[in-house]
Amino acid sequence: MEAVLDEYQQPHDEQHPLICMDEASRQLLDDIVDPLPMSPGTPKRVDDKYERCGVRSLLMFYDPVTGWRRVSGRDGRTRLDWAEEVRRLLDEDYPRAEYVTMVCDNLNTHDFASLYLAFDADTAGRLRQRLRLVYTPKNGSWLNMAEQELSVLSRQCLGRRRFATPEQMDAAIAAWQADRNKRHCGSDWRFTTTDARIKLKSLYPKHDND
Repeated sequence: MEAVLDEYQQPHDEQHPLICMDEASRQLLDDIVDPLPMSPGTPKRVDDKYERCGVRSLLMFYDPVTGWRRVSGRDGRTRLDWAEEVRRLLDEDYPRAEYVTMVCDNLNTHDFASLYLAFDADTAGRLRQRLRLVYTPKNGSWLNMAEQELSVLSRQCLGRRRFATPEQMDAAIAAWQADRNKRHCGSDWRFTTTDARIKLKSLYPKHDND
């Protein structure tokens, strides 16, 4: 936990940006009955019956300091998916950074082995040298600010309508993302390591002099 909190307290450095990464899955749903449009004094009405059209995997990369985010929709959440999105982050989003520190959940896909599975050794090694992984602890995903940004995405975008195709969902996410990035919507994280040692004291090992 403290490893994550320590990173959040570091000053912003363009050569060493902090990126929070998290994943989610969202169902693709199509209306069986066309919704009734809004009218004066009456909200849009949607039938509770729907058709399942698959699942879309979303990978969120979020810079909480500058207020930048990128959400990629993919068909799966495999090692290869994660590796390709990391390559894009390093080579396209932050090509001039010396290295990127990434806060993410400790899943088996979130490790350097995924890079070597997806790419040749030279490419994987080059990417590995520019990536620092900092894992949230077990049952501590709340420490990942990308999880909070995914919640904002759900409330402001994905929860407002149904998407029958990946293209529809991706287009809506792209518009939401562009608006948030234009306004530089970041996060003001105030829970520090000192706070953790006081408020979460019960989680720390006990010593005789405690």
